[in-house]
Amino acid sequence: MEKWIEILLRSIGLFFITFLMIKIIGQRQISKVTPFQFVYYTTISVLAALISVNMIPNLAFGMIALGVWTIIPIIFEYVSLKSKVLHDMIYGKEKILIRNGKIMEENMNQLKLTGEELLKELRSKNAFNLADVEFAIMESTGELNVLLKADKQPITSCDMGRVVPSQKVPQTIILDGNILDEPLSTIGLNRNWVKLQLDGQGISLDNVFLGQVDDDLELYLDLFDDAIQVAQPKVKQLLYANLQKCEADLLSFFIETNDEKTKKIYLYNSLQIKELLNKLEPYLLH
Repeated sequence: MEKWIEILLRSIGLFFITFLMIKIIGQRQISKVTPFQFVYYTTISVLAALISVNMIPNLAFGMIALGVWTIIPIIFEYVSLKSKVLHDMIYGKEKILIRNGKIMEENMNQLKLTGEELLKELRSKNAFNLADVEFAIMESTGELNVLLKADKQPITSCDMGRVVPSQKVPQTIILDGNILDEPLSTIGLNRNWVKLQLDGQGISLDNVFLGQVDDDLELYLDLFDDAIQVAQPKVKQLLYANLQKCEADLLSFFIETNDEKTKKIYLYNSLQIKELLNKLEPYLLH
């Protein structure tokens, strides 16, 4: 067999073998791997490359080495699930860098981390002022997680005592001028609904780069032709504004009317709409 054919066949075979090994060990994002995981991923890839170009002539020996570097990480993964101590020994342990607003210099020295590097990591988490940080921890993957002080954290709907409805993932129903049937059926719509929406705005399907439907069945469009201005959906805001106008009109009638019985009717209905607005605000304006 000619050399190039042998290398070609080896490379194709090792590609699928390496792919299978990585799947067995477990896929992770590069930014999420620990140093030990990075070593055995790299070693497996280097071994596969050496075998494929015949730098390891004996195929059996090469496959044994690949097998060892695949089986041992699997064993370590299993053992680490059973013991926290062994897990920390194999994959490392997180380090607290800031506690109660105070920098832990000893832990920083263990990680060989300088003050400038710490500030850089904090800025990457939108913590530009060290005085705003309550707690910071360096994970075993090298990622820094930051907790801001209570008075520096963004206000949430829970803090304001408001109930906000849960939201579903928006569905992309148009891409590159093509209607996607599967996302449409997921939200219970069809092509006729899409065409009706596009015709209502005078837009051609082949001019739509992307179309997305949110939880309220409102269609957002981005066109290939940026010169065309698309009226984005504001149905909820318009409904809220109309209800506010009704409330204001009823209050105006209440002030202008002299008949006491009629005044009571206007005031009562105005208060009813105001109560309705308070209940609907999280749903219509958020």
